[in-house]
Amino acid sequence: MSTGLRGRSWRVPSMQHSRMLRGIANNATHLFTLSLARSQHCKPLLTLSSLWNKVKDGSFLQHSSYTTDIKSKVENKRTVENLYRLSVDIKKIRRLKGWVLFQDAAYVKETANTLQEMGADKTAIANILERCPEAILRTPAEINSQRELWQSVCQNEKQLVKLIERFPESFFTVEHHENQKSNVQLFQELGLKNNIISRFFTSAPDIFYRPVEKNKHIIETLQRMYLNLGGSNANMKIWLLKLLSQNPFILLNTSTAVQENLEFLQKKDFTDSEVLQLLSRLKGFIFNFSPNTMQKSMFFAKDVFKCSDQELKELMLKCPALLYNSVPILEERLKGLLKEGISVDQIKETPMVLELTTQIVQYRIKKLAALGYDIKNGNLENLNGTKRDFEATYCRIQAKRERPMFNPVAPLD
Repeated sequence: MSTGLRGRSWRVPSMQHSRMLRGIANNATHLFTLSLARSQHCKPLLTLSSLWNKVKDGSFLQHSSYTTDIKSKVENKRTVENLYRLSVDIKKIRRLKGWVLFQDAAYVKETANTLQEMGADKTAIANILERCPEAILRTPAEINSQRELWQSVCQNEKQLVKLIERFPESFFTVEHHENQKSNVQLFQELGLKNNIISRFFTSAPDIFYRPVEKNKHIIETLQRMYLNLGGSNANMKIWLLKLLSQNPFILLNTSTAVQENLEFLQKKDFTDSEVLQLLSRLKGFIFNFSPNTMQKSMFFAKDVFKCSDQELKELMLKCPALLYNSVPILEERLKGLLKEGISVDQIKETPMVLELTTQIVQYRIKKLAALGYDIKNGNLENLNGTKRDFEATYCRIQAKRERPMFNPVAPLD
């Protein structure tokens, strides 16, 4: 009797066969969801998490009829003709987001008319639709609701049109309109100015997509933390508004992450006032990092500067970059400075220079060198600060170098 497998008939039991099919379907769903997000040149109008929720609850197809195999369909002739009349680059859309042209329902004229009513000219309308062709899939009612909401925080429609031109994906993301509306109200009640809120719409749109209760919870956590660290009720509102203005992404953290990082700093013998100082100087970005990452950065800095725990703490209070930058980043910046002939002792004396990227440091050193200023024997403070700070320093050094050695109007005798 043959013991080989040749000729043997293999069959999958019906139950197992059914499971295999379900597994294939699930994997295909995952693959499709990921492919859809990657296929979009601009920011996806639906996040992966929201897409998956729609897949699970069956509502996905309501927004995504274009997910069927477009090879079996033809482009919507009316859509193409209407876009062509608006001088939109059809080839560009086909190359980047061709699926839009295959949708049965499109609102090209209505979208263009609304943009025109707001003050957008033909060129602006064409650019908007080329960058975010999904806009034509939004109903007039959806666009008008977004228009009304965004107008509530913009000075006028001229400013609104400029924002849409620069960030069309943010404006035409309408799936989370009610959350956006509730969060705008929350931020206004906190005391954030409308110009700050409108900036959030374009720079940090994700914070508006979350349920307002989640943002409230993080805000309450930050308020409680501020008071526990010794902050006063009188200054809490100013501190919170400044923190949110500088780093709205802090709202995307969890209260657990906030608490873990806070406890990490306290275990490193930072006093409450010092922790509060770090939070203010770091603009809340400290909550974007894990205790493990910060611990590694501390070990690296201590090894490089050969300092005690107390000295390390003082260095970090002077330069929080030692705490929030990862080891590879710190290593790269340190090597860049050493390559320019700057010593470790100089860096230890002025650690704030590590807040600058290697490219910025090299540019500033080169610019000062053109004035005859030798940074190796000079003060590293002259490299620090914002672009405006450095330009002021540069002009001051330049004026000093060009100052005449004698008074040309003084008598010669």
